[in-house]
Amino acid sequence: MKLCITGKGGVGKTTIAGTLARQLSRRGLSVLAIDADPNYNLHSSLGIGEEELEDLVPLAEMEDLIRERTGSEPYSFGGVFKANPRVSDLPERLSVIGPDGVRFIMMGTVRAAGGGCACPANVLLKNFLRKVLVDEMHVVVDMEAGIEHLGRGTAKHADMLLIVVEPSMSSLSTARRISRLANELGIPQAVVANKVPDERTGKFIAENLREFEPIRIVPSDPSVADAQMRGKALIDTHPDSEAVAAIGSLAEGLEMMEASN
Repeated sequence: MKLCITGKGGVGKTTIAGTLARQLSRRGLSVLAIDADPNYNLHSSLGIGEEELEDLVPLAEMEDLIRERTGSEPYSFGGVFKANPRVSDLPERLSVIGPDGVRFIMMGTVRAAGGGCACPANVLLKNFLRKVLVDEMHVVVDMEAGIEHLGRGTAKHADMLLIVVEPSMSSLSTARRISRLANELGIPQAVVANKVPDERTGKFIAENLREFEPIRIVPSDPSVADAQMRGKALIDTHPDSEAVAAIGSLAEGLEMMEASN
């Protein structure tokens, strides 16, 4: 089960990614969680504290490593570099172990002019993500918000793209744009409606995204905001909350889906 999670953005997407990784691990799966968002918030949703990240550098910022593996300057354009750099050792080398045994890697993303182009840094990141999505059994990737990662094709090898939406027309429009690109890459998709306050709002989302039925619902829950303010994992601070229960049901459904394939 290789999951990439995206959406319009915000901490809600990351809370779902981190809680889902923990729930899947508790179900006996060996889970690798990857933070591919430049905001680097997945660790707190997994229950990994800031002090544990002091020596952890995102792969995208490891310029010496990128230079070593590609044979070129990380953000150079137009030069000659290895198009298929060695990445097989990186998942083991770069990961740390978090609560419930979830392995965690901060991948990050390229933030430079022309970042979508085939610069050495982007080539290394794309090869790394392809490697883990092909070789690892269970992966949860918290992607950068929006559609850029799909334009680069970095999510191409995922088994499922989870599109997190919130109750707004702009969020639903983003979901449709994400879906169009995912269809071009041949990636199956599912929608998770987050911060849904009531049944009426859930019906509004379902009516506007009929092509994604059934839509998974994560209710609006004050426990989420409390966990975020404390910088802690929701599953640790409020294990019996409605949001945790809903994400647990999502994990169960995904596991059943995998078993049936």
